[in-house]
Amino acid sequence: MRTFSTLAELSAQVGTTVAVSDWVTVSQSQIDLFAQATGDHQWIHVDTLRAAQGPFGAPVAHGFLTLSLIPQFLESSLTVLEVRMGVNYGLNKVRFVSPVPVNSRLRAHLKLLSAESIDQAGVQQSWEITIEREGSVKPACVAEALVRQYP
Repeated sequence: MRTFSTLAELSAQVGTTVAVSDWVTVSQSQIDLFAQATGDHQWIHVDTLRAAQGPFGAPVAHGFLTLSLIPQFLESSLTVLEVRMGVNYGLNKVRFVSPVPVNSRLRAHLKLLSAESIDQAGVQQSWEITIEREGSVKPACVAEALVRQYP
């Protein structure tokens, strides 16, 4: 966990990989709950018997489930003491590079691409988030996420 006192201190890290998150295991239960929440019940995610015979040899996590772990990765990786509120402002780019089989361990590498002042003394940050799957050469997902933080 990296700790910064101020947004200015974090902003000085533009162009660097600021942190690497903790590992997170993606379970079948998590996949099933995500399918319930989103209505995406495609067999490659939720039918364990059929998925075992499918192209990935096991059920795989939804791409959007992998993407939805970004807040957890950020929270486990860094904190800015002066921040009272942070909001997800959106995504510029997302690529699901390789599948995430059930019980995979994932972690994120967080590179700060930019930090710009916004209203109410806030800062809008652009993060390159590379989600690594343990044992895989290719990342599971690469996304450019926009976050707004306010003191």
